[in-house]
Amino acid sequence: MDLAYLLSRYQNSLGRAATAACVASRAAHRALAAAYAERIRQWQHAHGTFDRAVAA
Repeated sequence: MDLAYLLSRYQNSLGRAATAACVASRAAHRALAAAYAERIRQWQHAHGTFDRAVAA
């Protein structure tokens, strides 16, 4: 996947978690954000561009 796509989905998941109407939705979006953060770390590692700016 493209890094820009992963970063966009990560940001979107964080935003949705922040505005979620219930605890379950908030947890689900946080879990998605954590999964995207891991994919971003993997992409960065594979391309030698590790950046600590993304934290799940």
